Amino acid sequence: MGKPGVLLALMTTAVLTSGCYYYPVPAPCPMIAQASVVSVTVAREYVPQVASLRLKACQDGTCKAAAVELFPGTASIDQGCTPDRVCSATASPDGTMTGMLMLESLTEAPMALTASGISPGGSALPVRTLNFRPRGAYPYGEQCGRFVTASVILDAKGLRQAA
Repeated sequence: MGKPGVLLALMTTAVLTSGCYYYPVPAPCPMIAQASVVSVTVAREYVPQVASLRLKACQDGTCKAAAVELFPGTASIDQGCTPDRVCSATASPDGTMTGMLMLESLTEAPMALTASGISPGGSALPVRTLNFRPRGAYPYGEQCGRFVTASVILDAKGLRQAA
């Protein structure tokens, strides 16, 4: 084989070898937009005392207050997995009530949250205030961006940040 043949063989090998190089492909991200909300869960034991609820959230010098529509809360019930690893769950009412206060934006800066409401008998519920920091996390991996959440629980003792 002459010089042109050797050169052709080397070029072909280089092209074929470079085509086999492994290029990592990042995991796909879910097409989910993050809502800027404060979510509240009224504890099961406190639900009978709450007829209506109002939240006021202040963060970065901006406040938003509104009545919160409450919906029955649920817990996920594991229904197991099939032998080929297809797993499922179902939602079951858990006795809580949940609601959300929509915000213009939500950051990890400190937030002051105030909850007030009315009992089924028409009397005012105790006003509860909580100062906390919303939490940021990467639930779908760092390549998918940071999600900030502000979740609280309201019970007879007051407000506390959800775990």
